[in-house]
Amino acid sequence: MAKLELRGVVKRFGDVTVCNGVDLDIEAGQMVCLIGASGGGKSTLLRCINLLEPIEDGEIRLDGEDISVPGLDPQGVRARIGMVFQNYNLFPHMTALENVMLAPRRVHRTPRDQLRPAVETLFRRFGLAERMHNYPDQLSGGQQQRVAIVRALAMRPEVMLFDEITSALDPQLVGEVLDVLLQLKQEGMTMVLATHEMGFAREAADKVCFLKAGRIVEQGPPEQLFGTPEHPETQAFLARALK
Repeated sequence: MAKLELRGVVKRFGDVTVCNGVDLDIEAGQMVCLIGASGGGKSTLLRCINLLEPIEDGEIRLDGEDISVPGLDPQGVRARIGMVFQNYNLFPHMTALENVMLAPRRVHRTPRDQLRPAVETLFRRFGLAERMHNYPDQLSGGQQQRVAIVRALAMRPEVMLFDEITSALDPQLVGEVLDVLLQLKQEGMTMVLATHEMGFAREAADKVCFLKAGRIVEQGPPEQLFGTPEHPETQAFLARALK
């Protein structure tokens, strides 16, 4: 698995600075959770890491290589950094299996017959073996989100990014998706999550970062950040979030 380093990352939309000098180290195999109110820059930061948004300043390094330099092929980076969004974005006219196999076939040029055993193994690992031939509208929200995670993993990424992947789910379905993240953590996947699931961040993360107005106000191990936060803004946010 890979290490990520962010140094002075700045992202603007017009006159609005959404990421304002972000510094962050994510060690190989770590799970880092980004917390904070909506509009704080969490989702935009993930999109910058995956090169879905160009940055105005700073560096994003993947195992020491600056992947934020202008002109770098983003497809090569996205093959190494998988991303899962809160909306599943599955193609409705394709089965779950076809959705998962599409990108590896196109990007890696892997033949269908060669790819299928590994993909079927992923479906079995995440409790979806009986759902491979279902279409998205035949799946629950939690199942669709798990298929979206399997789709990203089929690209054999070194890092996984998750953007509020439980926020569109009914409460009873959240647990099954979070269980997938715990499996990935046990396997040593490097992960960065934007999440409102405070209990999960507290129990599962190696590091938690509180963002506000595009800055990391405070970061540290969950026992420190949740137990004895130092910054008044962190204290105020947690007082509201943990009610």
